[in-house]
Amino acid sequence: MNHLGGPLGVGPYTGRRREAFAEWRRGLRLLAELSNTVVKIGGLGMRINGFGFHQRAQPPSSEDLANAWRDYIEETISTFGARRCMFESNFPVDKGSYSYEVLWNAFKRLASGASADEKADLFHGTAARTYRLSVPVLHPG
Repeated sequence: MNHLGGPLGVGPYTGRRREAFAEWRRGLRLLAELSNTVVKIGGLGMRINGFGFHQRAQPPSSEDLANAWRDYIEETISTFGARRCMFESNFPVDKGSYSYEVLWNAFKRLASGASADEKADLFHGTAARTYRLSVPVLHPG
């Protein structure tokens, strides 16, 4: 599933984030029952999500993104587990809202409390398994 399932924040959902979040969470939990479903976490810079980053005088920081997205991302990881989640960029589409570097720093902030195994899954393991990629394991030092 791309972009956390596309939580909406515009049109009839404008100003109704709490209600829209509850609806999104219900659908997310139903999809999590399908054991072969994985989630790509990203794409929240699109205008349809209603965060309004593209309207700011100054681009958001990684801390701004992490704060705005925390509930969505924590709910997704909690519901699916890190082994079924992967961080993703939605560039160049999201470039109108923030930079590539700021995005990945926001993901690092959001994953800061995860275990080493969970971080490995979120940043590369789930993608490697899902897309059947051979990824060399790099060891520090």
